[in-house]
Amino acid sequence: MRKKTFFKDLKVLLGVTGGIACYKAAELARCLVKLGADVQVVMTSAASAFIAPITFQALTGRTVKRELLDENSESGMGHIALSKWSDLILIAPCTANTMAQFSTGACPDLLTTIWLGAKCPKVIAPAMNQAMWKNEITQRNYNELKRCGIFFCDPEYGEQACGDVGPGRMMSPDKILELLSKNFLINKSLDRQILITAGPTIEPIDPARFISNRSSGKTGYAFASVAAKLGAKVVMVSGPTSISPPLGVETFNVMTAEEMNKKVQSLLTQNRFDIFIGVAAVADLRPLKISKSKIKKSELISKSLKWCRNEDVIANVAKSNFRPSLVVGFSAETEEVEVNARKKLTEKGLDFICANSIKNGNVFGSDMTELMLLGKNQKVVFNHTSKESVAFAILNEIEQYLQGAKNW
Repeated sequence: MRKKTFFKDLKVLLGVTGGIACYKAAELARCLVKLGADVQVVMTSAASAFIAPITFQALTGRTVKRELLDENSESGMGHIALSKWSDLILIAPCTANTMAQFSTGACPDLLTTIWLGAKCPKVIAPAMNQAMWKNEITQRNYNELKRCGIFFCDPEYGEQACGDVGPGRMMSPDKILELLSKNFLINKSLDRQILITAGPTIEPIDPARFISNRSSGKTGYAFASVAAKLGAKVVMVSGPTSISPPLGVETFNVMTAEEMNKKVQSLLTQNRFDIFIGVAAVADLRPLKISKSKIKKSELISKSLKWCRNEDVIANVAKSNFRPSLVVGFSAETEEVEVNARKKLTEKGLDFICANSIKNGNVFGSDMTELMLLGKNQKVVFNHTSKESVAFAILNEIEQYLQGAKNW
């Protein structure tokens, strides 16, 4: 039922590039149409050598698009019209060559030009020889595209047409559809006002030293980027990170927990937010007094620094008179992850909390994560997957909750 709800009336641009896995694209097109999607196929010239365009026309009821400069298209701007038409762009199969073009922004043909101009969610299902997939240049392109928020249906391991065995086979159509239904919002536009905190805070000790934590900010930035791409109006308050602010996200930079708390409270009084997502790793303590001069090493050893507690940013949001409809927190734990997270959920008055284990430290700075989304009565576990994918999935869950489609 979930697939049917998601794909019904969804405008899917199916990009087909040149590889033996083109036969799977025909099955994918058939399944999408059966599930209620409106499918427009765009083929590269190389793809036409593997499968005839008329096959897709018969399956979708739409003429396949192949030419960038098509004089039959209105005003010769077919690529712009298709970019705006699409609710979702799915490239399956996607060759190493096309991935490289997407990664660099090259657009020599219709498909790559549509890709560059489209603002909708984009999905890639790679298919290529195992050696090409493992090549460091392909992996670099893969990681760069993921950094830009592109969702991947990673290739499967197995025997390939050339006789090689390894990763590179295009994911099966049924698995692709399952991933899409789980990772993309059911409504095509996230018409919400969202406030997000991200990154660490830095608490100065003296002009040379500070106390902080290992947060990279990647998870918060992933949530901001994904929400903006889905049409939400996103405002982000970020501690110090090395990440560029996502396109379309109004970003305010702060250093300390006190600055973050003041900025968040100020924004709450100025705007009416539907959702607050507190991803930032806010320091619990700060020095009671910041030294104006550098403390000598000998003094650091002999002196005992005095500390005071920082404001709890997310708890303050939850009890604010300007509280958003939904408040989502994050909890990083080393022991009894779910137990400790549920305690915070209750004590801070949150609607949801995302909990993950930091026992081995692998989540810090990584593009991948593992966490669980906890409500008062339910939970969903997300195993090893990209932070962008988790952001899509969690936004989907909380949007369904707000719409009354799910009871948490």
